[in-house]
Amino acid sequence: MTVTATSVDESDQLQPQNAPASRAARLVRLVPALAAALSGVLLYVSFPPRTLWWLALPAFAVFGWVLRGRSWKAGLGLGYLFGLGFLLPLLVWTGVEVGAGPWLALAAIEAIFVALVGAGVAAVSRLPGWPVWAAAVWIAGEAARARVPFHGFPWGKIAFGQADGVFLPLAAVGGTPVLGFAVALCGFGLYEVVRLLVEGRRTRTVQRSAAAVALLSVAVPVVGAVAARALVSDKAEDGYATVAVIQGNVPRSGLEFNAQRRAVLDYHARETKRLAAEVKAGKIAKPDFVLWPENSSDVDPFANADAYAVIDSAAKAIGVPISVGGVVERDGKLWNEQILWDPEKGPTDTYDKRQIQPFGEYLPLRGLIGAINSNWTAMVRQDFSRGTKPGVFTMDKAKVGLVTCYEAAFDWAVRSEVTDGAQMISVPSNNATFDRSEMTYQQLAMSRVRAVEHSRTVTVPVTSGVSAIIMPDGKITQKTGMFVAAHLVQKVPLRSSQTPATRLGTLPELALVLVAAGGLGWAIGAGVRGRRARNV
Repeated sequence: MTVTATSVDESDQLQPQNAPASRAARLVRLVPALAAALSGVLLYVSFPPRTLWWLALPAFAVFGWVLRGRSWKAGLGLGYLFGLGFLLPLLVWTGVEVGAGPWLALAAIEAIFVALVGAGVAAVSRLPGWPVWAAAVWIAGEAARARVPFHGFPWGKIAFGQADGVFLPLAAVGGTPVLGFAVALCGFGLYEVVRLLVEGRRTRTVQRSAAAVALLSVAVPVVGAVAARALVSDKAEDGYATVAVIQGNVPRSGLEFNAQRRAVLDYHARETKRLAAEVKAGKIAKPDFVLWPENSSDVDPFANADAYAVIDSAAKAIGVPISVGGVVERDGKLWNEQILWDPEKGPTDTYDKRQIQPFGEYLPLRGLIGAINSNWTAMVRQDFSRGTKPGVFTMDKAKVGLVTCYEAAFDWAVRSEVTDGAQMISVPSNNATFDRSEMTYQQLAMSRVRAVEHSRTVTVPVTSGVSAIIMPDGKITQKTGMFVAAHLVQKVPLRSSQTPATRLGTLPELALVLVAAGGLGWAIGAGVRGRRARNV
């Protein structure tokens, strides 16, 4: 009995000591998960409207620390947490008018791609030179996300957060994949440098090859970006054009902004006539052509004589061609269309938007969605049709490539206009649905990256703002406020030479995907050989 009593007493004495230790162990196990989520948030903070582009580097450094040496299963979960930390705040604008459900669903689905990237990075993290393989895996994930499901959703590409960063000139080398790869590589390399320094202090030895790779992972992207500045030029190669951007404003924001469709059209016609009056008074230079936003005439001018008359009177008042954003019904189908309107001939050319927005301009899985939420099928009553050809308007001798709103996120949609002869690019947009959310600034940053990628002036006419004029070096020279009527007029350079990014197209992305595949194949093969050796 005495022995038993002593055992119980000892057990009782040990329990309070073990409990805190157990809780501490559990907390330690939570650190990687917390770090993964917070590093995702840090990556989000690096995106516009903030100019904290450099925060992407510590975000990837922490992500690398979280994943290095872990199993692919752990990488899958940690990658998903990183994706949620990044995408939930980045995409919050998608729920501004339709509620939290679609926003949460979109972020949850898109984060699956980041989860797969996390698994891949964990797998390659044991390889020599792992920062290179890991950065390539990230770009492979972005490539997949830009294509599936429903024709892809590239929003949140790392490149789109770098419009104010030192790495931006790399967009002219290999487009958004090379720019994003450089940022991820530098971030992973930064962690590897710190890791080797800490290890070197502890062991007094550092593997030279690993140190060289780590240092090069940080240095090469920076040196490459500096060297790539030579590709960025504002020099006019085909003369200049004086362009006017019209922002007519809308009666109200939100999903009902265009309930007064005729008012939106009238606002843009009125602002164009105000510009014409200033030109006539000698207050401002006469533009060579005028650019209206997407949805500036949601009243079909081909079917409504009064809408035709309003646009025609604005074109005659300014006396130069106008690119009008209209919703047109043709052959029983709806088209999101840009219409080239001549002051004497009327409509002479059209461009139909090719990359239409799922759940906004068309409803995938309509039957299933309708069964879940009939309100959504009521909002998207009829699907828009998808255009098939690039849109390059000849406007007073200038060739203007049209990239309508959502299309600016897609590499191929912008490049096709340049390879089709565009000397400058216009991104007519309608952001009124999203009120004053960050979406407007995220999209504006995309246009800045596209300007550098293809060395073209980019104009951004928006119904409610922010409208802007962007030089080929990515700098904004003029911009409007939000929810105001305004116009911008500027003499801009026209260019016809092609950057390496324009000429190479998808080849840099394909090369990085192959690098990622090679690294994953190596890691899987090494794992199989290791298991076989342990079983012998």
